[in-house]
Amino acid sequence: MEPLISVKNLSKRYGSTRAVDDVSFDVTAGEIVGLIGPNGAGKSTLLKSLLGLIHHDGEINVLGQSPRGSRAALLESMSYIADVASLPEWISVKRLLDVMAGVHPNFNRDRTLDYLERTSVTTDQRVRALSKGMKTQLHLALIMGVDARLLVLDEPTLGLDIIFRTEFYDTLANDYFTPQRSIVVTTHQVEEIEQYLTRIMFIHRGRILFDMLKCDIPNRFLRLTVEREAAQRALRLGPIHARTVGESEVLIFENRAAADLRSHGTVGVPGIAELFVAKVKGSGNE
Repeated sequence: MEPLISVKNLSKRYGSTRAVDDVSFDVTAGEIVGLIGPNGAGKSTLLKSLLGLIHHDGEINVLGQSPRGSRAALLESMSYIADVASLPEWISVKRLLDVMAGVHPNFNRDRTLDYLERTSVTTDQRVRALSKGMKTQLHLALIMGVDARLLVLDEPTLGLDIIFRTEFYDTLANDYFTPQRSIVVTTHQVEEIEQYLTRIMFIHRGRILFDMLKCDIPNRFLRLTVEREAAQRALRLGPIHARTVGESEVLIFENRAAADLRSHGTVGVPGIAELFVAKVKGSGNE
């Protein structure tokens, strides 16, 4: 199956700073990919390259097309919500739907209206009268109405409260996502989206440090929680990262059998956030 996204040796410089450094990966249909990294890691630059918004070195193919050369055609089958996404403040919701229906060949007004009925947004309201959460709901409603094969989200719930964030991701996972579509999302609220992700990518200083299907993580990484006074014996087993939490030490291991760890303490699977910290700090990439 041809990937929806193919990136080969992508690099982007801003002056002397290499924002993205020789990055390669593919995304196939039916994936929800979490691109995780701190501020300045290269996430937004990478997404802008996928959208054809900036010049870059290397090769990118999205939905069988070059983002720079075929951006208008590409956006017929690709949707995007940015962290600073904005809508005209003066426009009414009804008029906005009219505009979408007039300019986007794959927009379904009825599908958008169906989603809006589940929110407090009404079609007679103007954008300027909507709260930040309601504007995000409106953005999502517009996305729900577009029959796109690929959805790219750059910190889409930034600044929203936990209720709006949860509803946003629930709607994407339950009502939008299909085996024929893929979603690529960046966020700082890692713990809130990890239940939805099928694949995890860590980016740091412009490079991909980690790329794995989420279902494979328990087969490769384990967390050991051990009392501090007994930690020295466990440390000899070679964790990739260790941190103190109260009266315990939490150790992250890679390619270590659970049977080797159980006699030392409580064994579990690390969450995405603590795995990211372990890979960054434990591999000397700080």
